Amino acid sequence: MFTERTAVGLDVHARSVRAAALDTVTGEVVQARLGADTALVVGWVLGVQERFGVAAAAYEAGPTGFGLARAIDEVGVRCTVAAPSKILRPAGDRIKTDARDAILLARLLRMDELTPVRVPTLAEEAARDLVRARDDARTDLMAARHRLSKLLLRHGLVYDKDAWTGIHDVWLRRVRREGLQGAGRGTLTAFDTAYDAAAGIQARKKRLEDTIEEMAETSQFSEVTTRLCCLRGVSTLTGFGLAVEIGDWDRFTGATIAAYLGLVPCEHSSGGSRSLGPITKTGNTHARRLLIEAAWHHKGTYRPGKTMLARWAKAPAPVAARGDAGNRRLHHRWQALAAKNKKHTVANTAIARELAGWCWSLATMDT
Repeated sequence: MFTERTAVGLDVHARSVRAAALDTVTGEVVQARLGADTALVVGWVLGVQERFGVAAAAYEAGPTGFGLARAIDEVGVRCTVAAPSKILRPAGDRIKTDARDAILLARLLRMDELTPVRVPTLAEEAARDLVRARDDARTDLMAARHRLSKLLLRHGLVYDKDAWTGIHDVWLRRVRREGLQGAGRGTLTAFDTAYDAAAGIQARKKRLEDTIEEMAETSQFSEVTTRLCCLRGVSTLTGFGLAVEIGDWDRFTGATIAAYLGLVPCEHSSGGSRSLGPITKTGNTHARRLLIEAAWHHKGTYRPGKTMLARWAKAPAPVAARGDAGNRRLHHRWQALAAKNKKHTVANTAIARELAGWCWSLATMDT
């Protein structure tokens, strides 16, 4: 709730910041073009506060991160990082400038019409950088492997068994020696480049995963990770990823976390008609992908094995029992949706939506 006198809007870019301050008593507006230096922006905000009275600031979430918000908060000025997708803009406004954006932010802040984004802690940001670096390595590895396999396919060389195993690597080396001898120097160089790229990315991904495994055991996210791993399909990598991407689980309920992750259907209803569409895909895309991948594991027959029992042994007994109940419920839902001949992708998305609620339940339950 806005209780200050001065509303400050900041249109933040990589090399410049456009600022606008609105005195809510007199209506006076002060504007400035500033450099991207955080200390300079904080000093300007403090100067406005000294001139007009207690101030609050706001800017849109974006690639510039949360450093400015932390710096403004440290000097005692409330700073809101607004969700860009929720900012109200007049439909007839066809002129967009940095100055107008700054003034709009100041006015929306004054009216409490900004939807805030939670500012993560430095530890959470560091853990997110690690998890997302591993995700980038996974994507890069998939692309590198595709390039290598399609190069061989163009020369009629196809591996019919499980790919990217130790046996497959032996086959690749034999193909390099025997199958591509007549292909020419260019093809051999392309093969070597693709093979080396895949091997290098695989090593990078392994290093990142080892670091994640270590942090999952010794960081502030260890407890939540252990709890989430009581669910089928949630490994240490997945559980740690969910823990750092969600951050503060207490800000959600079992009914709202799926909406935050974009796992609820779109809706367009008017009058007596109600139309539901595909999922919204809003919110945290990384966490949503992890849940979608984990949901597929609940399709098969549920029999707790050695791995699941070992994970339950690390968690408090009530959490393990809750995880078992969740696994049984999600598998039952998979069977019910399959009996209705739902498309597997649709059914899996529905399971992921419910899985999000079970994750929230385990992360927040008292033991």
